[in-house]
Amino acid sequence: MTVTGVVIIALAVMIVLLVSKTPVALALGITGVLGLTLLKGFGHATNVLGSTPFSQVSSFTLTIVPMFILMGMFAVRAKIAEQVFAIANRFVAKAPGGLGVATIMACAGFSAVSGSSIGTAATMSKLSVAEMRANGYPASLATALVAVAGTLGAMIPPSTFLVLYAIMANVSVSQMLAAGIVPGVLSALAYIAYIMLFGHRKIGKSTDKDDLQTVVGQAYDKAVIAAQGTGTATLRRAPADAQPGPRTSPGSLPWRGLVRVIILFAIVLGGMYSGIFTSTESAAIGALAALAMLILENRRQGPRVILRLFKEALQDTGSTTAMVFMIIVGSALLSAFFIAAKVPDAITSAVADIGLPAKLTMALLLLCLIPLGMVLESLSILVISVPILLPIALEFGFDPIWLGIIIVKLIEIGMVTPPVGINCFVVAGSTGVRTETVFKGLLPFFTVDVLITTLLFLVPALTLFLPSLVKNG
Repeated sequence: MTVTGVVIIALAVMIVLLVSKTPVALALGITGVLGLTLLKGFGHATNVLGSTPFSQVSSFTLTIVPMFILMGMFAVRAKIAEQVFAIANRFVAKAPGGLGVATIMACAGFSAVSGSSIGTAATMSKLSVAEMRANGYPASLATALVAVAGTLGAMIPPSTFLVLYAIMANVSVSQMLAAGIVPGVLSALAYIAYIMLFGHRKIGKSTDKDDLQTVVGQAYDKAVIAAQGTGTATLRRAPADAQPGPRTSPGSLPWRGLVRVIILFAIVLGGMYSGIFTSTESAAIGALAALAMLILENRRQGPRVILRLFKEALQDTGSTTAMVFMIIVGSALLSAFFIAAKVPDAITSAVADIGLPAKLTMALLLLCLIPLGMVLESLSILVISVPILLPIALEFGFDPIWLGIIIVKLIEIGMVTPPVGINCFVVAGSTGVRTETVFKGLLPFFTVDVLITTLLFLVPALTLFLPSLVKNG
């Protein structure tokens, strides 16, 4: 059997496994072992299978992954998300689309301590979607906004995606995390600009089926209550121009939430910038600081509650870390097959023979990640694309850190692109809104993301300026 035939069979098997919802780690690992068996024989495949799992997860650098995950789990239970949301809501309430702007700001702030897009989307959907809908936001706009703003967790440090890319590409973790700051802030500002300039015009003008069902249901409740003579209905829909949330004085706001975000961000990035900590040390100290915040926030509820929250955070961290490490092992097996089959070399030669300019060629290859995002889970795209795209980018002279940011930004788009946009399913599940309603509101944000990605691609300095200031480590 030819090498090309083996690659085609292996890729077909991988696609079938992923589409059939086989766990990503198993799908990648099975594909890699099958490909090596067909290409090099059973003995070679078993040798790789015996050595790769240990060699891939025994690296000290990987300790940064559970530490960042643990920091995020502690931050969730320290109620940082709702505190940041309350502060943002208070100061932008009078702006056009103020509640939506507050949601984006809170997502950006919480991303800076959670490092998880899914966690950010799940947390913020519970905090803000109901309030936005009560104030006239269409269900499609409110849920799509949270789903898209939640993707900031994949870019703003301490992003697990950026850490995994840095490990796979063998680049500095601290520089990779620093590279995500400007793109993350630009994306958040672009979402805010859309809401303030265009999105707020949709408030109070919904034709979403979810909203119509809500209105009909409330009208029915009022009719039943009136017929029974029990008084007025308690379900009321706020007018479209109502100011969101309760009016609070600046002194009564939970400023501790903002202070805690700044402290955690300063520990993680400040330690890296100054050279006081390595990236691994900053993650561990950040997790310890987040634990202290959890204890302070819940101290009045007693030791039992604190201990329960602590155990929950450890359990969630353990399960998430195990999943990530399994994916790393599966990715390594798949990469071993790609290297043995010389897939990157073949793609590089084929691309070079086309004769297109290097930047245009790279752009076309990267654009393939968008349709991949329509059918594959985001982490799968990362571990599949990096072994293929990185050698090509290096051959053309592109910076690997810049490449990582573009890949992660495209993965962000994939996280909200139907039919497998994971953030959309998370928001739908958290709010009770139909998934198709969430997808309905995504088009404007998709356009914004494409424009930001194009800007980052054409102007690499936006991505590479901050990493140049960070000590390699």
